[in-house]
Amino acid sequence: MPFFQLNDDHIVPDDLGDFDPETVPRALAAFGGRVLTKGMELAMHAHRKDELVLTMRGIVRLEAGHGVWIVPPRCAVWIPGTVPHSVSVVGDVEMYCLFVEPDAAPTLPRQCCALSISPLLANLLVHATNMPVMYDVDGADGRIATVLLDQLAAAPAEELRFPMPADSRLRRIARAMMENPSDRATIEDWGRRIAVAPRTLTRILQRETGMSFGRWRQQLHILIALQRLDQGASVQAVALDLGYEGASAFVTMFRKALGKPPARYLAERRAH
Repeated sequence: MPFFQLNDDHIVPDDLGDFDPETVPRALAAFGGRVLTKGMELAMHAHRKDELVLTMRGIVRLEAGHGVWIVPPRCAVWIPGTVPHSVSVVGDVEMYCLFVEPDAAPTLPRQCCALSISPLLANLLVHATNMPVMYDVDGADGRIATVLLDQLAAAPAEELRFPMPADSRLRRIARAMMENPSDRATIEDWGRRIAVAPRTLTRILQRETGMSFGRWRQQLHILIALQRLDQGASVQAVALDLGYEGASAFVTMFRKALGKPPARYLAERRAH
């Protein structure tokens, strides 16, 4: 029996009532599926267990630690236990959450990171959502759980984080850019908008993220572009949505940042 089932609006508990995956005395517990929503947000919270949030379709944004992950399909965010995080989803979303006992995956990072998920690992996780809650650790499902954890430990990390500064003024800018990624305002423009010297903003941003303003905004654009392109948007449409004059300028930026043009990058990801 799955932990959760889906209705047309959101994930809801099944007839297990207020079942909590964290109380399951097993190495792992999983739930998820496809959901249509006009917008849903889980406020900042933390778990005792480690958690993996896998996106297969749609827009999932997760804030944890000092970063925001705009999770592209077939990628996941690893969240160690006790780390506060929030999750927001909108539209046609397919996502899966895996809870792992910390001592069951000791080699996985103890800080938040993005992981590239192979087709095998994705299929194992989907299978886990349909395993009995108290699966037989010595049976077939127990062996599936072992293989899943082995594959998870081998998943490569990806640089898919948008650094979220602690400074409240920079966080205000970050949220505004996420809401309106086509805004091409410079750091000088932002300084005038929020009445803070651009030099001050630049210094704090460098100290807290290690990035210039241009590189910081570019990282956000890359993450948004990966999502929209994977959903079938054209390069031209994505370029305009992100405020570029045309596809050529966007492709040049993308190639410099990731080493290959968007079509090739996505084709290689899908073949992974």
